Amino acid sequence: MAALQAILNGILVGGIYALIAMGMALVFGVMRLVNFAHGAFLMVGMYVAYFGYTLFHINPYWGCALVGAALFMMGMAVYWLLIRRVMGQSDFLQILLTEGIALCLVGAAQLLFTGDYRSISLPLADKTANLGPLNFNVAYGVSFVIAVLGVTSMYLYMKYTEMGRAIRGVAQNPGVAPLMGIRVRWISGISFAFGVACAGGAGALLLPVFYVNPTIGSPYNLKSFVIVVLGGMGSVEGAALGGLILGVTEGLTAYYWSDSYTQVVDFVLFLAVLLLRPQGLFGKKAP
Repeated sequence: MAALQAILNGILVGGIYALIAMGMALVFGVMRLVNFAHGAFLMVGMYVAYFGYTLFHINPYWGCALVGAALFMMGMAVYWLLIRRVMGQSDFLQILLTEGIALCLVGAAQLLFTGDYRSISLPLADKTANLGPLNFNVAYGVSFVIAVLGVTSMYLYMKYTEMGRAIRGVAQNPGVAPLMGIRVRWISGISFAFGVACAGGAGALLLPVFYVNPTIGSPYNLKSFVIVVLGGMGSVEGAALGGLILGVTEGLTAYYWSDSYTQVVDFVLFLAVLLLRPQGLFGKKAP
């Protein structure tokens, strides 16, 4: 029974992981860019939600869409000012730029807000609910439901809307896409902004159950990369499933060993996927 409880806890956390990783998977799938600033954007989303709650009394659960919209605009600005200038350049330059953006965001947060740990107090955070013989924190449950709605909305948007088809067209063949009338640079900017919005919205969902400080995004950067590799580089569906798998794996690790081993298990899972199925769960082998 205790193992089932650990699995349930892992699923609840995994839903948020899925939303975070889908943003990174989308950016890589369309732009072939590994965004090392992804965790820093999540941190910015948490701070936006924090001050939205403390200054304007906006509940993070209701305000996560607003946070996502704000981060979408920020992502568009970052793309047009910086990211587009290194597209088509070497991977080394892209890595340096995104890592530099992350350092700038973390440094700015430390200057503006210091390194203090901040949190909010919501009534839901202290409540538990029962699911048969199992129990769970209500705040985690609400965050999971909203994250699943976000993941589902993103999937349906990509599959059934004209913009989603354009994004998938660029991801499948960026060379042919312009011949079909698709503006690749514009689609790339929207995709990058969507990825940043996913990170920011997930940050708002994490705020009720976690503290926020300038370096809070670093672990999630690693987790997102592991999930994207696990699901298949660029696969949005794979990222959703990979997030749940990683959440359950960490839950069982915490139950059988300790929370301190979860990051080690993340690395082991990452290496195992690279060795046994380098294309990931939903990826395709290179011809």
